[in-house]
Amino acid sequence: MNTITRHIVTIPETGRQVHYRRCGRGPVLLMVHQSPRSSAEYEALMQQWSAHFTCIAPDTPGFGQSDPLPQVGRRDPEIGDFADALGEFLDALGVGPCPAYGFHSGGIILVTALKRQPHRFRCLAIGGYAIWTEEEMRIFGERYLPEFHPSDYGEHLTWLWNRMLEQSWVFPWFDTREEARLSVAHADVARANQAVMEMLDAGNDYRAGYGAVLRAPRDIPTASADVPPCLITAYDGDPLQAHIDRLGAMPAGWNAKKVATPADHQAESLAFLLENGADGPLSNLAEDDTEGWLEVDGQLIHWKGTRGGDALVLHGPAGEMDEPHEDTLAIDVPGHGQSSEFDDIEAAVRIAAEELGASRILWPTPPEGNPERLYPDMAPDRFGQHLQRAWAIARAEAFFSPWYEANAANAIPLDQQALDPAALHAGALARIRSGSAARRWHDALLLINGASE
Repeated sequence: MNTITRHIVTIPETGRQVHYRRCGRGPVLLMVHQSPRSSAEYEALMQQWSAHFTCIAPDTPGFGQSDPLPQVGRRDPEIGDFADALGEFLDALGVGPCPAYGFHSGGIILVTALKRQPHRFRCLAIGGYAIWTEEEMRIFGERYLPEFHPSDYGEHLTWLWNRMLEQSWVFPWFDTREEARLSVAHADVARANQAVMEMLDAGNDYRAGYGAVLRAPRDIPTASADVPPCLITAYDGDPLQAHIDRLGAMPAGWNAKKVATPADHQAESLAFLLENGADGPLSNLAEDDTEGWLEVDGQLIHWKGTRGGDALVLHGPAGEMDEPHEDTLAIDVPGHGQSSEFDDIEAAVRIAAEELGASRILWPTPPEGNPERLYPDMAPDRFGQHLQRAWAIARAEAFFSPWYEANAANAIPLDQQALDPAALHAGALARIRSGSAARRWHDALLLINGASE
């Protein structure tokens, strides 16, 4: 199985950073995710299609680990801005004309990019293309994109869990009429949690990218347009399947069809991409040299800084890396932040230090307290209780040390910055990401610090 690697590339003209996933060999296949998700949703598909293509999946602006687009004057960016940002990304990578795949809003961005710059694409395969009616647009405009900001007591997390879980039950997610029910309803905790985590990465920036897609003109190239070929498919249960009948006349080489299952959609898409785009050239893809992911035994360690720096700076358990200072390096400790889990955290850290050329490692001191109580279970559950648990711990950490000792003897000076919802959000998100690795990192540090005394 091919390893999915992760990279950062900076757009030269603006300094905007784009995070992307890469997997496979052969001609480049561009994969654009739906909103409000990230390229992480394509990991399973990238593994499958990497036998035929070098699959490249960027986080679109404001989602995942990519910087958002700036406002244009006083307005939010529109769909053309996101389409042009895709072109900037391809130029920064050094990728010429290529095939591309997009699902739902990813397809809207791709079709817009094709209309504006058709020379960039060999073909498109699209999963569901939305052609909204005026009434549907009115409904979406009223409720579909609420502001999403951290709240003092984590109420936003309760809303988020249920919004992401129930979006497979009814569509739109807030429409609880029987007529809005979907046939693809599930209560898959892993699927819901992945969508929640991606939304937490985006924060309120999700409204710009998602809003641009919803406001996008509801059209495809005219029947007489000279554009690369495109296949649009939608499976049973996809709320956009009915929109296949709304597409109207299409250009030569374009086709739209209804299929039975998601597997059918993927198989039809792959066959079309192979037929029309598999003869493209190989590309040497660009990436930044001050941030990236080290590949160690098929796992990834996220790092920042200047290779060969004086010291590798490590964060504590249930934390994430700080921005490195001059002549230092920093990583997300394995199992934390954007780094994969490793069985032996200390060994992985030492390998990272050697690979990055750090002359020494600055090991942190673990926090005071009973590890059994410092790191409660953060595994996702059916009701999203892990989110509220993390938020409650983040608040308690601003009042007491250790956080679980809520009494006068363990009170610490109150700092209003630590109780700012944005700071609580960062602390809770770091704890959720670390999961069981936080306790293992704590135990490793006890041994490391004990050995150095």
